[in-house]
Amino acid sequence: MVAVQWYPGHMEKARRAMQDSLKQVDMVIEVRDARIPEASRNPMLDQMIQGKARLVILSKSDLADPEATALWLQKLNSQNQKALALDLASDHSARTQIISACMELTAAKREKMKARGILNPRAMRAMACGIPNVGKSTLINRIAGKNAARTEDRPGVTRNLAWIHADRALDVLDTPGVLWPKFTDEHTGEHLAALGSVNEEIVDRSEIALAAIALIQKRYPGLLEKAYQCDGGNAQKVLAGVASARALLKEGGSPDLRRAADLFLHELRRGALGRITLEWPQ
Repeated sequence: MVAVQWYPGHMEKARRAMQDSLKQVDMVIEVRDARIPEASRNPMLDQMIQGKARLVILSKSDLADPEATALWLQKLNSQNQKALALDLASDHSARTQIISACMELTAAKREKMKARGILNPRAMRAMACGIPNVGKSTLINRIAGKNAARTEDRPGVTRNLAWIHADRALDVLDTPGVLWPKFTDEHTGEHLAALGSVNEEIVDRSEIALAAIALIQKRYPGLLEKAYQCDGGNAQKVLAGVASARALLKEGGSPDLRRAADLFLHELRRGALGRITLEWPQ
């Protein structure tokens, strides 16, 4: 296992700002990566939201194994929580689905407002949150219908809280990506690093790649050998096969495992190896 921890100072500042802003919102939209729905769940959020309604968005569903995603949706849907699996970047119906789900989750609150004589209830307020690089800024841009939030394929781009007018009936508070101080499960750090949710400068990418390869070999036998036209064996041998397949060689012809690890992680993240889910429901 690879020990991974990343909780820079700006995340603690963001967490406090989110905590202070929760009293202003009616519900929470939590974005997770559909390929790692458990690892991309911030456990601090359960304590912070204090029973508010929650919409869980499993983003990047186009990159995840559809069978696993269906199982996760079954597990995540509950009385005070709704889950959707969406391709936020390409699915133009995502905006409608998100707003509709938010209206469903806040229906009781709006009815109470009408019962008090408020014939035209104010727009519902939702806080959008999630760990770094799960697609939260893409969600903000999708529901706002414009490039309201900056998006990049690296963690920690959004640093400030900002209100977005998503719809006549919905305002959304965009928040920075926040992790938590300590990962109690070492596999969590491995999964987050493999899919780019932690700062790459603090991890050994070769070790992260080897851990991901071993997991994929177990869950999807033969997939990597076919993708890279290489022989089977342990993760180290497969990584060497990646280097050979992509002509990533050192002087003298030995495989450059560091460059192979970088390429493998890049191809895993963008879905070049197929629809792969690293975490399945227990």
